[in-house]
This record gives sequence, structure tokens and C-alpha cells, in this order.
Amino acid sequence: MGAYEVDIQEDGVPTPPRRTRRPKKHLSTAQILLYTLIAALVCVILVFAAIYASGLRYIKLNTEIGGYVKFFGTVDSTGNPFKGDLYYSDGTTAKVDMLNHKVTFSNGDTYTGTLNASLRMEGTGKLEYSTGDVYEGAFENGVISGNGVFRYANGDVYEGGFLNGGKNGQGVYKWFDGSTYTGEFSDDKKNGNGVYIWSDGSSYTGEYVNELKEGTGTYRFANGDVYSGEFKADARTGQGTYTWANGDEYIGTFEDNEMNGTGTYRFASGRTFEGRFENGVLVRDLGNNTDDNTAPDSFGDANAAANG
Repeated sequence: MGAYEVDIQEDGVPTPPRRTRRPKKHLSTAQILLYTLIAALVCVILVFAAIYASGLRYIKLNTEIGGYVKFFGTVDSTGNPFKGDLYYSDGTTAKVDMLNHKVTFSNGDTYTGTLNASLRMEGTGKLEYSTGDVYEGAFENGVISGNGVFRYANGDVYEGGFLNGGKNGQGVYKWFDGSTYTGEFSDDKKNGNGVYIWSDGSSYTGEYVNELKEGTGTYRFANGDVYSGEFKADARTGQGTYTWANGDEYIGTFEDNEMNGTGTYRFASGRTFEGRFENGVLVRDLGNNTDDNTAPDSFGDANAAANG
């Protein structure tokens, strides 16, 4: 039993005894920290249990081409990502909705189609850019690769092969003004053999290097003139034949679209002049001419500008 103290009043009658209180025990700092840690741990477990019960998951997926994709959201009954946020290793973010096969990127682009195991664009799909451009076709490891159709916001359309996001292989590019190019591409540029037809009716059939006419080819002007020969850096340079619509013809050397060097000029009338030309002008008559030795006052202008 506890100890009691008894007070005696002056009249000799004792007052009710008072219980003597024991001093309270105080928790040590270590005990407080331990209890706090246990409480926090219990809260964390409860939070994760609630998240798990709600279907939310955090999944990190490594890609075949390096890097990763992080997913946070709900999963389906098999544990696969269903709906949530995507965080790519290159800094791109997006929202994925597997029910509608749709990915909405943070920059406003949207993709509708199939995805691979690492939640990157794969197979066949449609990518709508925030700029208004639209691509429909094949994807591989998150980039445009394979055959497809790219429709630009300005009205241009390209249909053909792609590799790593750029035009590659055989394809047809149609400009909004009606011009077309049919031929080879690489590195997203005209490279190789192709046929370019401009809206004004002129055309070029031949070789391209990095968008420029290079090598051998034939250019047909809208006015009826035809040049067949060598090109360099998009200009008639080297050996070639220029035939005017009126029947005149020059066979010889060109430089920067003009007759430069030794060549033979044949008029439609049959007269022929062989000489050395500079910037389209005969500067030296070699004398191997027909009819007479008098050089004409002028020759046809082979400096007509060709389309790019």
C-alpha cells in the first residue's frame, strides 16, 4: 500500500489522509526516437499498402537502345502498366493510356498505336505533332523507322522509307505547289538517283548528293531547252550537251552553268563553230568551222537558271 500522511486539527480530529504522489517517470531521448521511428515506419507501411491496394505501381524499364523509361501509375490484372506517367531518360515526360493505345507527350505531341515492352513507340502508329505535322506508319524503338507517310502542316507530303526519324531509301516527296521528287533518300536528304519535276514543267533526271544535283543527269527546261551532262554543286559543270528549243546545240565544257572551255556549237541551220568559250562567249576560234570562217555575233544563252 502507498504511504499516507495524517494531519491533526487543533480540536484533535484527524483530517482524511492524503496520498503521497510518486514522481513521474520520463522517457529517455533514445526511447522517444525509437517510438517515433516505429510510428513513422508503420505510417509508411500503411501508405504503401494503400497505394498497392489501389493498383498504383512504380516500374523502371530498360530500353533495347540504352536508357530507361520510368512508369508511375495503375497496372492491369497482370501487373503491366495501364495508365499513368512516363519519364524517359532523355528528360521527356508523357502520359500513357493503354486502354486507348495513346501517349500524350509534355510538348503537346500525341501518339496512337502499339508500344513495345519498354513503353516506346513500336510497330504501326500515328504521331500527331503540336506543329500540325502528322506521321502515319512504322516505328522502331521510339523513332520513325520503316515505311510511312509524313504530312507536313504546309501541305507537303512524303511517302516512302524512313530510318531513325529521317527520310531513307525510296520515296516520293510532293510539294504543296505540285512539284514532285521520286527517287532515293538518305540522311533525310535527296541522295542518289531521282526524278524531280517542278510545277512549271521543268524536270531533272539524275544524281543527287545532299540535296544538290551532282554527277550526271538531264535537265529539261520549261521553255524546251535540254541539258544532258555533268553537274557539280547543283550547277552545270563538266562535259555536257546543251540543246536549245530552236535546234541550236553546244557540245563541250561547262562551268557554273555557262559554256566555259573548248566546245562545238552547231546552229540549227547547219553551221558549226569549234572554239574556246569563256562565260558563254567565244574567245578563240579554232578554225574548224563550216560554211565560212566568220564567227556569229552571238550564241545561244546556256546560262538559263535551273530550278534547285
